[in-house]
Amino acid sequence: MVRQFMALLCVLCAPLVANAAAASAPVAIELHQWLPLSAIAHAPTVALTLDACGGEFDRGVVQFLIERRIPATVFATQRWLVRNPDGLHTLLEHRDLFEIEDHGANHVPALIGIGRKVYGLAGERDVAHLRSEIETGAEAVASATGVRPHWYRGAAALYDEQSLHAIAALGYRVAGFSLNADAGATLSRHEVSARVRAARDGDVILAHVNKPRTQAGAGLIDGLTALCERGYRFVRLGDTTLAPSLVAQQK
Repeated sequence: MVRQFMALLCVLCAPLVANAAAASAPVAIELHQWLPLSAIAHAPTVALTLDACGGEFDRGVVQFLIERRIPATVFATQRWLVRNPDGLHTLLEHRDLFEIEDHGANHVPALIGIGRKVYGLAGERDVAHLRSEIETGAEAVASATGVRPHWYRGAAALYDEQSLHAIAALGYRVAGFSLNADAGATLSRHEVSARVRAARDGDVILAHVNKPRTQAGAGLIDGLTALCERGYRFVRLGDTTLAPSLVAQQK
C-alpha cells in the first residue's frame, strides 16, 4: 500500500517538478544590434555578417561579393577553417573586403548547463568549457589570418547572462544582429531574397557562407543585388560602432 501511494505521489508531483525546473532554467538571450543611422553617409548602410559554422565554402556567394566589392565580416569556426583551406585562401586574398572573426572551435552554443540544447545542439557544460570553445576558435583565427579576433558569435547566436559575462571577461565583443536572412541557411531562395530586400538603414544582416548546396546563397545574392540597385552602402563590423543593443529574451 505504501509503495502504491509513493508511486501515485511521484506521478502527481512530476509535472510540478518539471515546471519548477523550467521556471528556474536560465533564459536564452538573443542580442539585437544595429549600426548608427547613416545621416552623414547620405546612403542607407548595413553590415553583412556571414557565419561559417562547419561544412563547405559557398564560393558563389563570396565571388559575388568580390565582384560587387561588398565587404563582410565572416564568423568562422576552427572546424570550418581546417576543412576549407581554399575558401580561407580566397578570403585572405581580399582582406580589404573580408575580416574573419571568432565563431568558436566546434560550433557549440554559448548556453551553460548540462542538458541544455538549442536547435539540436548541446550547450556548454560549464564556463570553463565555454572559455575553451572561444579561445581555441580565436587561436585558430589568429593562426590563419595573423590577426587576433575582437568579436565573438556563438552557435545559434543565443547566450545567457553567465555566458555573456564570461565572453566580456575574455575581452571579446558579442556580435548580435537585427535581420536574420536565412534561418541557418534553411529557407528558400525566395524567402531569403525577400528578407534581405527588406533591410533598413542600420541593419546587421546574419547569413551563412557554409552551405552551398542549399538555396540560401542564391537568395542572398538576389537580395543583395536589389540593395545595391537601391544605393545601399555596406560596412564590416570592424569599420563602425554598433548602436546599443536591444536584448530579446527567449524562454
